[in-house]
Amino acid sequence: MNHPSPAIVAQAAVRRLPRLALLLFCLAYVLPGFLGRGAWKSEDMTALGYMAALAHDGADWLHPSLLGIAPENPALLPYWIGAWALDLCPSWLAPDLAARLPFMLLLALALLATWSGTYYLARSQNAQPVAFAFGGEAAPKDYARAIADGGLLALIGCLGLAQLAHEATPALVQLAFSSLLFLGLAALPYYPRAALVGALAAILGLSLSGAPALGLLYVLGGALIHALDKTGEPEQRAFGARLPLVLLLLLGALACAALGWSLHLLRWKIEWPHATLKEWNGYAQLLIWFTWPAWPLALWTLWRWRRQWLTRSISRHLALPLWILGVTLFATVTSAASDRTLLLALPALAALAAFALPTLKREMAALVDWFTLLFFSGSALIIWVVWIAMQTGFPSQPASNVERLAPGFEASFSGTALAPALLATLVWAWLVHWRVGRHRAAIWKSLVLPAGGAALCWLLLMTLWIPLLDFSQGYTTLVSSTLRQLNPPGCAQTLGLGRAKIAALQFYGNLQLQPLDGAARCPWLIAEPAADMDAPAGLDPQTWQLLASVRHPTDGNERVLLFRRR
Repeated sequence: MNHPSPAIVAQAAVRRLPRLALLLFCLAYVLPGFLGRGAWKSEDMTALGYMAALAHDGADWLHPSLLGIAPENPALLPYWIGAWALDLCPSWLAPDLAARLPFMLLLALALLATWSGTYYLARSQNAQPVAFAFGGEAAPKDYARAIADGGLLALIGCLGLAQLAHEATPALVQLAFSSLLFLGLAALPYYPRAALVGALAAILGLSLSGAPALGLLYVLGGALIHALDKTGEPEQRAFGARLPLVLLLLLGALACAALGWSLHLLRWKIEWPHATLKEWNGYAQLLIWFTWPAWPLALWTLWRWRRQWLTRSISRHLALPLWILGVTLFATVTSAASDRTLLLALPALAALAAFALPTLKREMAALVDWFTLLFFSGSALIIWVVWIAMQTGFPSQPASNVERLAPGFEASFSGTALAPALLATLVWAWLVHWRVGRHRAAIWKSLVLPAGGAALCWLLLMTLWIPLLDFSQGYTTLVSSTLRQLNPPGCAQTLGLGRAKIAALQFYGNLQLQPLDGAARCPWLIAEPAADMDAPAGLDPQTWQLLASVRHPTDGNERVLLFRRR
């Protein structure tokens, strides 16, 4: 039994979002966060340390390490990418920026793959809108392009994407390759060979970036959906035509999983959650805020398109993103790094959210618009007020809050940061004016404000607040304070330091670090304090004299103890 599509869309509703405007919008979202800042704590700094160890310290490329400490995330490709960038960067380019440049391209790949994957899902037969009796319904390709525009806007609007997608860590590499795999699985019925190559490359990338199990599970479900799908191009509708492609996809996925196993990248990392109200409340808050505004639209999609599950042919535009979303949600609640795991669900969730647009009622669209307008306008106003307070001391309360939370921070004025912030604010005002005007035809209109607001606030933070964020989230102040105590700096032994602090002292401090149990006899020792902030247990007081205790300016728990050899 075939049920009609709930999408009733006229040709006027799928008018094209200007490509130049969309490109500039994506650039305004991608560039801030990669440019003009140092590495932040702690995963961003740790990953940079492993990259530098591969590029300059002669570390084993199959077993990266920092002073003999293996990465917490079993990954190789992210550190290889950063190390290659450090090797190739010219002398005039800051090394930390050079290491981030390839990751900027990976974020762009994630955005492009999400748009393209949503486009091919929207071209499927069951995703098409209702045909009008006398014509005038949306053309299939125009409809698919409008849905894809909505999917891209939904992804950019997700609050959880901003920070994690602008860090040079394995999480961003996994996001890029999971998006590419989503595109490969979505495009299989239309471009079998190219889609198969892209999917296999994505599985390999996921395996080498620390997520071989997720890549294998994504492919298992995607292959089954493709095997059951009877839509797509005519030459791919017969099961016999689809079977070789499915087998090649499965064999490639198994080969990549075997490679991950041989490189010790496939590990048991499942941690069953505790059945406590506090823990499940934490997961609920993470899901609500991390995936806003895509999750309510995705739920609306599942409700409005519910009759499509009863069709004789599988509805790929629902089944594929829902499978990826379900697998990732399971991994999220059974993983220690739940936010970085949930990041991989955002492309599929954005695609699901996009299919709500042609069925969205005016009341729900207005609710999304008003919430978005108030939330992001209020957030932008707070960012501007705090910046003005940092520059002038007025209003006094925000200025005193900054002084209390970041003691020692000295604000500085930058015209190069102010100009894009002013321009972005003016564009936001124009966008709000455009949205409340008589522009109700385009189906992607309901996601313009969420995406624009998220991009605005992220750009304001990465321009106006970047000195404050570098001061509070980076390690440069801690490193410089440490170096002032070491006279002369150079060789130092370490005891109990975490990966991020080791990476910061090596990368930004140019210190030659050695573990305490090694053969080196350095004049200095940098140690992690005990729980009571005293000297670590087992340290010989006859050999080492406590020189100073250096703390992070905004985090009292981030502290190192400096000892001098007697």
